[in-house]
Amino acid sequence: MDENIYENAWLEGGRNALQHAAMTAIYDELTYIDMGEPVDVEGIVSSLLEQDYEDCDVFVKSAAIYAIKYHDEAIAKFNEHMTKWTFDRLNRVEQAILLLAYVHFYAIEKTVSKNVVISVAVTLSKIYLDDKSRRFINGILDNVLVRE
Repeated sequence: MDENIYENAWLEGGRNALQHAAMTAIYDELTYIDMGEPVDVEGIVSSLLEQDYEDCDVFVKSAAIYAIKYHDEAIAKFNEHMTKWTFDRLNRVEQAILLLAYVHFYAIEKTVSKNVVISVAVTLSKIYLDDKSRRFINGILDNVLVRE
């Protein structure tokens, strides 16, 4: 599939742009966490969207907040479903995409379809990752995103 389709969606705005922004905010948060620095969610989101935090999109703010709130829970859940691998061994883009999918499914839109969340993750993976990583993300999310 043509990567420019997704890049154009980012530039034009809309839901795809919000998904990119949310993933980028989570990526930035993971960077702060890895550096042992305090995470300034408001600063990350407002800087990324280039507007006052109060005016930023609710989905992006929610994703950034819930990624911190459910960080440890999500990682534990992903680690349960990984064999010969752990979450901390994934690159930061993979981690951000997985955390976004987790909070989207379990915290932000509790009625969203698993297939929709996986589709968003795979779309982001097509832009930033190789085919092997995209297949991994698809597979791990299929196992982790389960409504009880």
